[in-house]
Amino acid sequence: MLQDPNSFYSSFYQQLNTEKQALSQKRNRIAVARELTIGLAAFLLYQFRSESMLMLVLVFCVALAVFLFLVKFSLQLTDRINLLSEMIRLTDEENRIAQHQFFHRFQGDELAPSKHPYAGDLDLFGKASLFQFLHRTTSEAGHQQLAQWLLEPASTATILARQEATKNLASLPAWSLQFEAYGHQQPIPNATRNQVLNWSATPSGYFPKAAWKLLRFAWPTLAIGLLVLHLLDQLPSASFYGLILLLMAIAFYISKSIVPIYRKLDAVLPSLTSLSNSLYWMETAKFESDHLKTLQSTILDFSGTISPAVHTHSASRAIKSLHQILDRFDYRHNPLVYIPLNTFLLWDLQQVWTLEKWKRDHQSALNAWFQSIAELEALNSLGRFSFNHPGYTFPVLSEIQGYWSATALGHPLIPAGKCVTNEFSTSGRPAIALITGSNMAGKSTFLRSIGINQVLAMAGAPVFASHLTTSNMRIMSSMRIADNLEENTSTFFAELSKLKAIIDAVNAGEPVFLLLDEILRGTNSQDRQTGSKALIRQLVKQNATALLATHDLTLTELEQEYPNALSNYHFDVSVEKEELFFDYKLKTGICTSMNASILMKKIGIEIT
Repeated sequence: MLQDPNSFYSSFYQQLNTEKQALSQKRNRIAVARELTIGLAAFLLYQFRSESMLMLVLVFCVALAVFLFLVKFSLQLTDRINLLSEMIRLTDEENRIAQHQFFHRFQGDELAPSKHPYAGDLDLFGKASLFQFLHRTTSEAGHQQLAQWLLEPASTATILARQEATKNLASLPAWSLQFEAYGHQQPIPNATRNQVLNWSATPSGYFPKAAWKLLRFAWPTLAIGLLVLHLLDQLPSASFYGLILLLMAIAFYISKSIVPIYRKLDAVLPSLTSLSNSLYWMETAKFESDHLKTLQSTILDFSGTISPAVHTHSASRAIKSLHQILDRFDYRHNPLVYIPLNTFLLWDLQQVWTLEKWKRDHQSALNAWFQSIAELEALNSLGRFSFNHPGYTFPVLSEIQGYWSATALGHPLIPAGKCVTNEFSTSGRPAIALITGSNMAGKSTFLRSIGINQVLAMAGAPVFASHLTTSNMRIMSSMRIADNLEENTSTFFAELSKLKAIIDAVNAGEPVFLLLDEILRGTNSQDRQTGSKALIRQLVKQNATALLATHDLTLTELEQEYPNALSNYHFDVSVEKEELFFDYKLKTGICTSMNASILMKKIGIEIT
């Protein structure tokens, strides 16, 4: 049974706020408990001041242990509260998006190729775009993964796998929101990913070289041995301090070559927590989709277990371990701690040895971990899209070339209350549909509705239709044409460039679905008509599948020439007292009602 998204978000929002308030109150009580612990410890130390040193040390140690436990518990509560705050924000944003308030979100302009067969015509990127409406990705790699799915059709097998994964994620809305929330807490830029991958590819300078391995054990033995001898009065102070100063100098000389390694990774620390949390949440999910299980297996141990209790070798534990190693490097920021640690334990060498061992153990899997997160973010976007639109359907893929059949088809970027749906079908090749109609009647919007739903279908997403069956086809379009001052190209030449790419694809027999709106508009009417007819004849000859919107009614006469390949459709307008009324419904046949003269009269052009 489909879950109503509005009801879910409303109840989930209340649930999250209730939990956050309860945890905030608990954190406040712990803060009070910390103060009481300090006060009680001070009181007991005062009371036992005349007792043995052992008693005083015992009281201090117990108080310190209790205090540190409360601090750790408080930090855990703070992490959970911060996560809940982010989930509350995302839940509220879903309600805003449902009301078509999404123009504040990341637009993905930089993801749009400068030249693409359909991205600009179908508003895939930018303000009020499909990407801005659809994406729930947080990392740069996730943005790029989703963009790539929209820019290039997948194979049929991949589409079917994504459909199943999308349905699975749509059934886990709470899990989906928490996964996204982890990503938003510290989004992972490509710079972080590249930094880690580049470091993992560099040769190790310390591990597992025998000399350094010997030194990391021999050094602490020597330094601590000197300290013990000094405390037992077996080593004079002058000799002890002289030797310690020598060890300190050597230790810091060794550290000079280690610091650059640490600095390469220091900047990635903030993203590691987010990465570890996202990986853990992915590891412990109860997926049913085979595709999601395959993704999950790339970040689990070799047994492939999904049990939360057994992931000691999982990606999340590995990333958390890397974070801990880099945290230990940060002791250098506290001289009172770092100087004795490095002098007596050769601290930096111990950490770089552990770091390079970590690299050896995990370098082959790192790229797969990053890629798995990026792909899951993209799938999560499709899953949320499916959950938010329970009336949408997953398309059926046909093996018939040029097949496309939809009922109740609409444009997903038009609010549901304003969107008029249509039916359209075409089968086999060649199949050319000419669509005539008056201005503003809906021709261009209809072409974009078909285009954007085909893009969604080829990405593995649900579509705005009650039913859609389509063959695996790539959209190619010529709808929005603009000149380019930098390249010194006119509008007409820019359109010819687009049409050349279309003709080349059709001549090569590629499975493409053409959407053409008012072709050859940049030239005179006679050349435009001649060129348009020639293009249509060539598309028929090359067995193309295409929709052409036009105002040129003479093109509709080609139906008589190609009755089995070309069909006429139209959008019309009704006029009452020089007022225009549109129903935006696609009809068969040729349009007989035009509105240009009425519109021109309205702006003051005197038409006789």
